[in-house]
Amino acid sequence: MPVSPLAVAAMLACARIGAVHTVIFAGFSAESLAGRINDAKCKVVITFNQGLRGGRVVELKKIVDEAVKHCPTIQHVLVAHRTDNKVQMGHLDVPLEQEMAKENPVCAPESMGSEDMLFLLYTSGSTGMPKGLVHTQAGYLLYAAITHRLVFDYQPGDVFGCVADIGWITGHSYVVYGPLCNGATTVLFESTPVYPDPGRYWEMVQRLKINQFYGAPTAVRLLLKYGDTWVQKYDRSSLRTLGSVGEPINQEAWEWLHNVVGESRCTLVDTWWQTETGGICIAPRPSEEGAEILPGMAMRPFFGIVPALMDEKGNVVEGGNVSGALCLSQAWPGMARTIYGDHQRFMDAYFKAYPGYYFTGDGAYRTEGGYYQITGRMDDVINISGHRLGTAEIEDAMASHPAVPETAVIGYPHNIKGEAAFAFIVLKDNAGDSDVVVSELRSAVASKIAKYAVPDQILVVKRLPKTRSGKVMRRLLRKIITDRAHDLGDITTLEDPSIIAEILSAYQKHKDKGAAGQ
Repeated sequence: MPVSPLAVAAMLACARIGAVHTVIFAGFSAESLAGRINDAKCKVVITFNQGLRGGRVVELKKIVDEAVKHCPTIQHVLVAHRTDNKVQMGHLDVPLEQEMAKENPVCAPESMGSEDMLFLLYTSGSTGMPKGLVHTQAGYLLYAAITHRLVFDYQPGDVFGCVADIGWITGHSYVVYGPLCNGATTVLFESTPVYPDPGRYWEMVQRLKINQFYGAPTAVRLLLKYGDTWVQKYDRSSLRTLGSVGEPINQEAWEWLHNVVGESRCTLVDTWWQTETGGICIAPRPSEEGAEILPGMAMRPFFGIVPALMDEKGNVVEGGNVSGALCLSQAWPGMARTIYGDHQRFMDAYFKAYPGYYFTGDGAYRTEGGYYQITGRMDDVINISGHRLGTAEIEDAMASHPAVPETAVIGYPHNIKGEAAFAFIVLKDNAGDSDVVVSELRSAVASKIAKYAVPDQILVVKRLPKTRSGKVMRRLLRKIITDRAHDLGDITTLEDPSIIAEILSAYQKHKDKGAAGQ
């Protein structure tokens, strides 16, 4: 379901009767949906006949129909109506509004244990299969509520505007559970930042008198390109706090959000946290009244969050002006409890690298003053427009093409999305027209994962750089496409060093072709 009052009601209805919900982003394909349904062994799907987003109609019911063909545990599909258009109704389908009209409006809440499951939320890891993280009743709600109140300086009567999708953890914690637990008025944003025009966010701030605005750096970078007039057209005097979430925010975007949107008078909190942490872990507020905020830095750990930086040998790095792997050294209420159905994977992914610590997967820098700055992922996970995606997932989707025996996907910096995917592919000798294969690969990724996962660039190469043991050396590929080929470091483990010149030449041709096309 897209962001809508009924979607929020569906989440809270599950919580009320003690059912576990897993919200799946409405932009996912049928295959992604089916994989998550089957992993969680869901019994019921709740969807809309269609969704509306940025002036487009999304055929949600058709996606669900396609998915449930492969989902033996599904007993009912509840279909709500966002548009008046009729959709095909089958034997599993139940028209939701009609069923609701028959029910008693009062439903006694179920009593739950504090560690009972509240929801699952799937997130990408460094291996192909997304993992269903488990959040529980009491700790999650406490953490979402207290971080919402203190990080954003929420006061009773405020209107809280978080423009995240409810299909992501940000929407769970800061559109639904945190604000509602605190009695806040929370805003549901169904559209996109540029529809019907790039003033959409600020028109909404003026119309709804929003006090806190929480969004993603990728949207800020997009809007910045349209200039300041779209912002200045609207009255933003109701705003007190601005927040950034989903990826580290770059200096230029931070300055624009602070100076132009917030007129240099709003507190800007750059928040660091993850699906796994349940809520914000590092942010400039809460702090002493008027304490300094440094641009583009999350800075201060929240109450109960005790970060540690680790070196390659697994030793704690002390002091200031140091970098390392960001770990958390004690438990906190909002943390995920397990990966559904696979506790071993949970232990391996988060607690094995640095025994006794939770490893976040991110690298961080600590200043002399003890403030934290997140430097980005340390594993094969990329962050496209704030959506976390394992490169292995994209590789798996492309490797299903019969003409493609091998692929390697890496992330590279992108001036709007933060990061984008770049795919290197090897074709079989009899593959035929490579342009056709490339366009089929784009479709395959869109249909197996989602449109946002499609690589921005796909380069056909004769072979991939591998070690003698057959491991693809992704760091070399990353250096080549970020124009650092002069600094490849140790390549003695490469099976055949002449491959570097081969890939460099293919990449140069690819760049020249791209430049000619512009």
